[in-house]
This record gives sequence, C-alpha cells and structure tokens, in this order.
Amino acid sequence: MGRPWEADPETGFKRRLGKSARELGATSTGPECPDIWELQNGDIAVIGRDLTDSLGTRLPDGVSISHDERLVVIPRRMLIAAKTDIPHA
Repeated sequence: MGRPWEADPETGFKRRLGKSARELGATSTGPECPDIWELQNGDIAVIGRDLTDSLGTRLPDGVSISHDERLVVIPRRMLIAAKTDIPHA
C-alpha cells in the first residue's frame, strides 16, 4: 500500500504566504530563501535552511524523517507573517 499523501512534482507555485525574506529582514543580499508558498494543488512549499543532519539526530519521540524528506528551518517571524494568508480549513 502506498503512502496516504505524496508530493506532486508536477504542480506549480500559486502565491507566497506572508512576506518575502527581504521584507522581513531575513536576507540582506537578494530574494533568497527562506520562503513559504502555496502550491497550485493546495499543498505548501517551505524553503529554508536544511538542518536534517543536525536536528534530525535529536527528534522528539514518535517523530521521524523519511529518506526522501528534509528538516528545514525558517525564521519564526516568517511563519507569523504568513498566518493571515493561511486558510482555517
């Protein structure tokens, strides 16, 4: 039996959730990450720093990272800025 959810590699980007890294002062050089995007299929894409190797070794009980997943970190202020763009349902 397959997984109940799979990421769709064919979907596109619909809209940014929240503000850009530049608007939030999370970058000083250009439009680099971090970022949060709603995809055309409704899923969410997060661009952040890959800390799988360091934080992935200290996961809480019951949490795991699959071979095809990465643990990414974004600034707190970025998620707070996206809150108003995230639907309730």
